[in-house]
Amino acid sequence: MLEVYIDAASAGNPGPSGIGIFIKGEGNHIQISEYIGQTNNHIAEFTALVRGLEEARKLGSNLVSVRSDSKIVVASMEKEYVKNEEFKPYLEQALTLVSSFDLFFIKWVPDTQNKAADALARKAIQNEKN
Repeated sequence: MLEVYIDAASAGNPGPSGIGIFIKGEGNHIQISEYIGQTNNHIAEFTALVRGLEEARKLGSNLVSVRSDSKIVVASMEKEYVKNEEFKPYLEQALTLVSSFDLFFIKWVPDTQNKAADALARKAIQNEKN
């Protein structure tokens, strides 16, 4: 099973934003740190989810467990619904990606258990500033 830790960071809301993805399991240990431009933190969190799921699919895993410290992302995936229309395209893309896995879990974790992804998201913003 792949464990996919995702996080996002925004310097301002909206502001320069980055995503961090840490994937482990099935012999993988992958770190992704990407600058995604100016956006708000919720959009950045959904972007991290979609990007993490894309990477998991590329690795060919059928068992994927995503961990996120974003309550809105986790709740939206569990309910398969978002109130805010701005988030809908991201949710739809994530749900489409999830349908390609045999087994998918998503779990909310506290910040303290998501430090690797958080550091990667912050690094993306710092690298863009330098």
